[in-house]
This record gives sequence, C-alpha cells and structure tokens, in this order.
Amino acid sequence: MNAMNSDPELFPLKGVSAVEAANRLQQEGFNELPSDQSGTIWKLLRGVLREPMFLLLLAAGTIYLILGDRTEAMTLFISISGIIGITLYQERKVEKVLSALRDLTSPRALVVRDGNAIRIAGREVVRGDLLIIAAGDRVPADALLLKSGTVLMVDESLITGESMPVGKGVGGNKNDLDSEGMENSSYLFSGSLVVQGKGYAEVTAIGSATRLGQIGNELRVESNHKTTLQQEIGRLVRNIAVIGILACLCVVLLYGMIRQNWLEGVLAGLTLAMAVLPEEFPVVLTVFLALGAWRISRKRVLTRRSSAIEALGSATILCVDKTGTLTLNRMEVRSIYAPGNVIHHLGGDPDAIPDEFHPPLEYAILASDIDPFDPMERAFQETGNKLLGKSEHLHSDWTLVREYPLEPELLAMSQVWKGPDQEIFVVATKGAPEAIADLCHLPESEKTELAIQTEKMAGEGLRVLGVAKSEFRGEPWPRLQHDFEFSFVGLIGLADPLRPNVQSSIEECYSAGIRVVMMTGDYSVTASAIARQAGLRPADEILTGHDLQIMRDAELNARTVRTNIFARVVPEQKLRLVNAFKSRGEIVAMTGDGVNDAPALKGADIGIAMGNRGTDVAREAAALVLLDDDFSSIVQAIREGRRIFDNLQKAMSYLLAVHIPIVGMSVIPLTLGWPLMFTPIHIVFMEFIIDPACSIVFESEKEEANIMKRPPRSVLDPIFRKKSLFVLFMQGAIVFLIILGLYGYALKLGWDERHARSIAFTALIVSNLAQIFANRSMNLTLKETLMKPNPALWGVVVFTLFFLAVVLYTPSLQGLFQFSPLNPMEMTGAFLAGMGTIIWFELYKVVDLKG
Repeated sequence: MNAMNSDPELFPLKGVSAVEAANRLQQEGFNELPSDQSGTIWKLLRGVLREPMFLLLLAAGTIYLILGDRTEAMTLFISISGIIGITLYQERKVEKVLSALRDLTSPRALVVRDGNAIRIAGREVVRGDLLIIAAGDRVPADALLLKSGTVLMVDESLITGESMPVGKGVGGNKNDLDSEGMENSSYLFSGSLVVQGKGYAEVTAIGSATRLGQIGNELRVESNHKTTLQQEIGRLVRNIAVIGILACLCVVLLYGMIRQNWLEGVLAGLTLAMAVLPEEFPVVLTVFLALGAWRISRKRVLTRRSSAIEALGSATILCVDKTGTLTLNRMEVRSIYAPGNVIHHLGGDPDAIPDEFHPPLEYAILASDIDPFDPMERAFQETGNKLLGKSEHLHSDWTLVREYPLEPELLAMSQVWKGPDQEIFVVATKGAPEAIADLCHLPESEKTELAIQTEKMAGEGLRVLGVAKSEFRGEPWPRLQHDFEFSFVGLIGLADPLRPNVQSSIEECYSAGIRVVMMTGDYSVTASAIARQAGLRPADEILTGHDLQIMRDAELNARTVRTNIFARVVPEQKLRLVNAFKSRGEIVAMTGDGVNDAPALKGADIGIAMGNRGTDVAREAAALVLLDDDFSSIVQAIREGRRIFDNLQKAMSYLLAVHIPIVGMSVIPLTLGWPLMFTPIHIVFMEFIIDPACSIVFESEKEEANIMKRPPRSVLDPIFRKKSLFVLFMQGAIVFLIILGLYGYALKLGWDERHARSIAFTALIVSNLAQIFANRSMNLTLKETLMKPNPALWGVVVFTLFFLAVVLYTPSLQGLFQFSPLNPMEMTGAFLAGMGTIIWFELYKVVDLKG
C-alpha cells in the first residue's frame, strides 16, 4: 500500500548531514545553558575548608606546634589532607551519580539527519536541524515552524508566564514578535511544550542564544527546597552542635581551673568538640539519597527528585494504568465477530479461518497506518499477514488517498483507498463499537445485538473495535465521516497479555499494606476482567468516567474508600481521584504518560512517568521515570525505597550511639582526675572507621526479610522514635561504662597512662565494630546477620583491625598515639570487653521479637 498524501515539499528535505552537525557541534557547542561545572572541584574544596572538623583539626595542629610537638602537629595536618581527599572523592562520586541520572532523564529530540529521522539527546541538537515535534514534546531549541497539518498549540508558560497555550502557524518568522506578544508568530521557543498537533521546524538558535538561555537562571525549574528528612537532620545537627560548643567551653574552663594549663585545656576542648560534632550526618544523608537513586535506576526507575526516595517507603496507594503497565502493550487478535457468528483463539493456520471472518480483518488493516506504531494496528497487520497472506484481502498495490483522523466527538477514524484501474474509492473505518454503530445508522435491534456481543468479548478481557466500510465516487470529498454511507463489517477483539510478574507484584503490594488502583480508559467490563486476571481486588466494584462527572466530591471521597477500578476515565479525571485519595491522608503514587496526565503526576505524592511511551511533559512533572513501563519495577522501587530508609535509620542510630562513649571518655576522666583518654589524633583515627561504616557498610546492607510484609511508614514519623532513641542511648551508655571501667581498672592496677589508654582504646574500637554488626538488623540476631553477605562490612573490619595493629605495634606510631603494645592476654581481654558491649542488645532483640 502506498501513501498518496505525503508532502512533496517537506520530505525531500534532508536536514543537516551528520558531518555538518558534528562540525557545528564542535564550533558552537552543545545545546545547553551555561554551566558552572568548571568550578565544581574548587567549590567542593572551599566547602571542605569551611567544614567545622577541618577547622578544629587545623586549630589542634597549630596548638601542638606552639607546644613544640611537631610530630603530633604534622600528623594532624596530614590527616587533614586525608579527610579532604576522602570528602572530595565522596562528593565527586555523588556528583557523577547525579550527573549520570540527569543525562538519562534529559529530553530527547527527533530530528532529520541525512534524510533519516533519528532520535538524539536534546543537547546534541544543532542550528539548522529539522525537528519533528508532536503533542507532549518539549521544544529543544528555538526554531521556525515549516510545516503543520493543523494549528500547532504551544504552552509557552515557561517563557511568558501565561498558562493558556498559543497557536502557531506557518509563514511567519522570528521578527513577527510585537507588543501584543507571540501569538501570531510561527517561531517556537526552547523550553515551550507542544500540547496539540504535529509539525516540522528548523532550528535557528541553540543554548544560550535561545530566548530561554537569555533569561538564564531565573527560569530554573528545579527547586532547592530541602526535603522533610533533610530539615530533620539539619535540626538534629544544629542541636548537637550547640551542645558540643557548650561542652567544649565547659571542658576548657574545667581543665584550666583544675590543672592550671589553659593551652592544653583548649586542646582538650577541641578534642571534645571533634568527638561531639556530628559532621557525618549530612554527608551520610547525601550519600544515601544519591546512591539510592543510582540503585533504584538499576531497577529501571530513574529518580528526578530525591524527595521521592523518602516518600517511596510511605506510599499507601499505587494508581496505575492498565495498558503497558499491567499488560505488555503488545496486542494480539484473539476473536473476530462477523454478523451472526464469532471465532475465538485464532491460530496461524489460514485454512482454519472461514472466509466470512476475512473482511473484518481486511478493513481493519485498511483503516490503519501503512507502517503502524500503534500496538492494535500492528496486531491487525501481523494477524493479516498470517491469515490473509494467500487470499485477495491484502492490498499492497492500493494507494492511500485521504484520511479522516480520530476526533473527540467521534471515536472512529477512516482511510480512503484507490486500487489500480479502479474508479471507485474504498473507505475503511475502525473505532469504538458504539461509534461504528452510529456511523452505520444501525437499527435498534442490530445495535442491541452488537452491544451484547461487545459485552461478551469485553468480559473476556478483550479490547473490542468495530469495523465498517463504504464506497465513494469522485469529488468533492465529504467534510465529515458521517457523510459517507457505511455498512457494518464486524468486530475484532484484541488481548493485551498481562506481564508475567504482575500477579506476584500486586500480591507483594497487598502484603506491604499498599493498595493498588487501576485507572484506564478501557471498558469497565474489560477492566474488571484484567483486574481479576491480575489479582486486583475487589474486581467487581467499578466507577466510570461518567460516574465521576456527575458525583460531588463528598460522594466521590466515600466511594473511593473501597473502589479500586476506574474505567473510561480521561486524564483530567485522574487529578480529581488523586486529590480524593490524598484528602483521606493517603500517600499516593501514580503513573502517567500523556500531556494531560501532568497535573495528576505533579499532584501525586510520587508521580511516575512512563519512559517508553511517556511524553516529555509527563516526565518533567514526575518524580520518577519508569524506563520499561513495567509495574513490577514500581514495586521494586518501593522495596528499594524502604531499604534505603531502613539503612539510613541504622546508620544514624550507629552514629549517635558511637558518639556517646567518645564524648563520655573525653569528659569523665578529666573530672575524675585521670589522664585524658583522647587527643585529636585518636578522634581522627575513629573518624576513619565511622565514616566508611555509615556511608559504605550500612548503605550496601541488604533489606530486611519482612520489608514488604509491614505497613507503610507514616510521613509524620521522625527518623528516631522514642523506642529507637532509648535503644541507641543504651548502646552508647553501656559501651561508655565498660570502657570507662576498663580504663579505670587498668589505672588502679598501676598501669602507666599509655598502657591503660592502649587497652581501653582497643576495646573501644572493637566495640565500634561490634555495634556495626549488631545494628545491621533489629529483627535478626548476631548469628543470623553473619549469614547475610556484605563485602563492604568485612572490608571495613579488616582495614580497621590492620591499622589498629599498626599503631599499637609500630614504635614510631606508638609515640604519636601515646600507646604501648599489648600482650596476647591483654589483647584478648580488650576484644572480650569490646564484644561484650553488645550482649545485652542481642538479648534485647530476642525478647523484643518474642514480645
């Protein structure tokens, strides 16, 4: 079949060549706004130099120089370099992860290069490129409209602030702009959204030369607003910092008054400040969210807003489309109805299909695109090639003369064909059965029979389309499809098979306390059948778009308590449903793909755009982008979101718990008249354990076994509940008491200061490692957690114990740390004391689980 209506003026355009595009890209740069990435390293470095820990180490090193202890001073200065290096590496890793995610979610552009339509990254568009744009696309650069079948409607609110779309026509130029605005122009601006129509435009400006580029930073869409979790962590850090500053001043005063050495008192105060300061908290949060986004991307889900990671663990309702999300979006012809008869479960044998069922398939193919993208039209062609290949019902030599597209008022489309040596034009039409019945002017008895058959086929989960035909001689062409004299040909039932893992994924949602809601534009009977196949329940309570239209908000809110299937809904009604769910305090995740889905995606707590079939505007409005449009990927993302928050809680609890003994051992020995346990070098050593433990070990920890068998977390819940605060305080307090007792007992036995410090410090380091093991799970005992793999954990353990042995048994480092070597008996005692700090916690977990 040939298309007679292709544009002879447009399609000969070759666009720019690949060579020319590469040259322009090199000369003019990428199509992107100016970036400050060139200064990123120096920005990060300046940020590190302003960190309190850096300033405290610098002050401590300076005091050691004043005291004449150059070795201690140089060690601290070298430690500063190590901390700077680790921080820069960590920050750069986060930046690279986020940059990769931004590249994956950047808008794409369909351009003509060397006469071929190809899809490229928006940043690779060059001046002179021929753009192919359609409804839902974001214009990637300033361009002049060359061709449009109808008036192109464009949302320029990003440029003008006006929400109403404006019309664009062919024939103008950039200079058409006047004091009235841009309405009469044929010029398209970068960043504007096509909301209706399809067209072709030539790029005239890219990057900073566009109108959007000239406006600059004022048009940044992304917000720097901090998430709830970031705000909570910020408050916690500020509160602890205030306590640390007050404690530091108290130690300086106490040391100066008791021991009459104010310079060493300042050093002791700085040591305490370093022990108290929770500088790891914001770093750990940033690492968890960034690496969490990367891990979720491995589940084929891209994160556009970090707030979505927090919200994932709290989602209570998951609203999904049927087609392509629950199903494969790969239609198959399953049934054909010819007046008076029907055939089911079509095979591939042409001889097994009676001739009376050939015309519905024949005219369905004629009413479809020649090279279809639509899954139903592709199914018609695939089935036709199998079943009609040996018959006269395929017309490869016919020419397409005219098209009547789908209209909102009439859900049917027609195509007019002319065969060789034929004077009569053949009109083929397909569409909703009720629209086809209307076009064919069927009597009531036949309409009733058609409705009954449609209901039967829909009840089997089939998508039903009606097919009609007509003939026409000469011109003028009718303006409307209604002006043809149609005769009814038949019905075709298509099935979109469920994705293989949908049933198990929905059951997993139910066990996790998440309600699944289907919103579809399909028939209610079809929706109910698919819901039953998928295991969505209840499958017999359905609201239609018509029901929503006549319902008041109060009635709708009451009906949505149990109704999980919404059929024949239009995208505009999805926002109303989302708001109805949210009004009851639900946390709503919703999928969408079209321009009209954007308000609902933005209104949902977690908007999820379809990556395959979704428009640019839907992706921009969403917090997550689903690359494979697969429902199970959403469930995996929710699982991952819960894991991230769980592990973040574990890391934060560990951080607070391990700081308690460090702070205690910095203050109490002073008040008891004992030698000081810590100097800044000891705090630095422990920082090299704490940071990797939180950022690496806990972040890579596997999820708990019951993670999808418990209700969603409330968004109002703080990261630390009273119970968890009690547990972490007890953890830290018991470690402190054991280490303090060990240190005091060693001094009482007459050990010198260095030997007592060695055994107490060793026990403290071992207790820190023990706390990592204990905090890996609140639901598993130590023996059970040891069976869970975590290579990062063992890396931290080996690294820590190796360097502990180095500082204990290397003579030069012994002097630096003021240690003396421990014999095997003493080392065993230190290990037993350190491991003994978690015995109570393991017993507590056993009792708590039984309770």
